[in-house]
Amino acid sequence: MQPMYYIGLDVHKQKISYCVKDSSGKIYAEGWIPATRFDLDRWMKTLPQPWSAALEATMFSGWIYDHLKPHAAALKVAHPLMLRAIAAAKKKNDRIDANKICDCLRCDFLPECYMAPTAIRERRRTLRYRNLLVRQMVQMKNKISTLLMEAGVSYNKRKLHQAGYFRELLASNPDIHEGLRPLLRLCRATVVQLSKTENALVSSLQQDPLLLERVERLMSISAIGPITALTWALEIGEIQRFSSIKKAISYCGLCGDEQRSANSVQRTPISKQRNKHLQTVLIEAAKMAPRYSPTLALLYDREKQKGNANRATLAVARKLVAYLVAVDRGQTHFLVIDQEIHAAA
Repeated sequence: MQPMYYIGLDVHKQKISYCVKDSSGKIYAEGWIPATRFDLDRWMKTLPQPWSAALEATMFSGWIYDHLKPHAAALKVAHPLMLRAIAAAKKKNDRIDANKICDCLRCDFLPECYMAPTAIRERRRTLRYRNLLVRQMVQMKNKISTLLMEAGVSYNKRKLHQAGYFRELLASNPDIHEGLRPLLRLCRATVVQLSKTENALVSSLQQDPLLLERVERLMSISAIGPITALTWALEIGEIQRFSSIKKAISYCGLCGDEQRSANSVQRTPISKQRNKHLQTVLIEAAKMAPRYSPTLALLYDREKQKGNANRATLAVARKLVAYLVAVDRGQTHFLVIDQEIHAAA
């Protein structure tokens, strides 16, 4: 059996620092290469075989991971917040970081994080781009309201962004002067274009063969719409990586931090270590869920009676996570069972 060589990679936009060691910790090679596919291919030809590598999770790690994986005996991605050996170091540079990542991999101390399959990451990029378009669309709508308020124009807030009402407002309101009309038309045209693009992206994801059946199953849960279902499928990735509902809830950021020392226990508000995309979508879904599900409405009312509406919303969001995990793991549609009939039977 050939000895394994271990490689630590410190990834940046323009260059990649590397450190290659054998199983005893002796440095075989170290240096840096430009962060291009051509240079990676040329560098891999100089490596001893077999080799395994680790790199820290950054916005540049995805394509490097995909490029190296077919050639590596093993390839891991390190969780950046858990690399304490690097974060707490007094002296820190790219060469030292690559060396420490290599040692963590060699000694099996690497805090590994999940790397979704390439197909999921590509579709997740599309969904997050859709989220960017929605934010820009909201900004344009707010800008329309701001322009009208600056000019002292009275308008119906609920109907402002309806096409017919907006045309009538521009045509008939004498308070809108000629210098303001082009800006309002430009903002409105931007909103319409962003809306069309957003709808096209969502439609393409819903009809994607990789996601079609999974999204349909998730949408069988009351209060789960296409955006929530797509966000869950693409941000969670493979549901099998969560061994319990509690871990899924923690990943979604629907619980607080706990700091325990001896007899002292401190619970903090919602944790910042979470998937922010899932957290936002689930909380928004939880606000609407009581309208569509009697069970979730009862849960919301029971928690709200304790004096905190936000606490009630989080309780509903956690219940939605439990439903989503059950449907996703069981690969079956959601089935509501009347508890009284079930008990009588």
